[in-house]
Amino acid sequence: QDQFVESGGGLVQPGGSLRLSCTASTDISRIYAMGWFRQRPGRQREVVATLNDSGRINYEVPGRFTISRDLAKNTLYLQMDSLKPEDTAVYYCHEFLPLTPLGDYIGWGQGTQVTVSS
Repeated sequence: QDQFVESGGGLVQPGGSLRLSCTASTDISRIYAMGWFRQRPGRQREVVATLNDSGRINYEVPGRFTISRDLAKNTLYLQMDSLKPEDTAVYYCHEFLPLTPLGDYIGWGQGTQVTVSS
């Protein structure tokens, strides 16, 4: 089972930026698609952005976040700019399985907490 370790979260003021990182126990270049997900307080986990092995990117949070990967470092990134209080959440990375409901995913990491507050 693949394991993912997220880092880079923290407390940031509205309008600020953070870059999250995710390392995996497996070679991410062999994974069809990777994604960033988040769980906001009182809500279900949701997709933030996905990146497949062809470089195709989809954003559920358009305009402010950028997903990327460095295969040499086996690391997935999420650059988050112009952060808003509603972006406060625990952020996770995981393999993205388009045909599988998020509730059926297994092997979530601990995530990294992002808190946007003045």
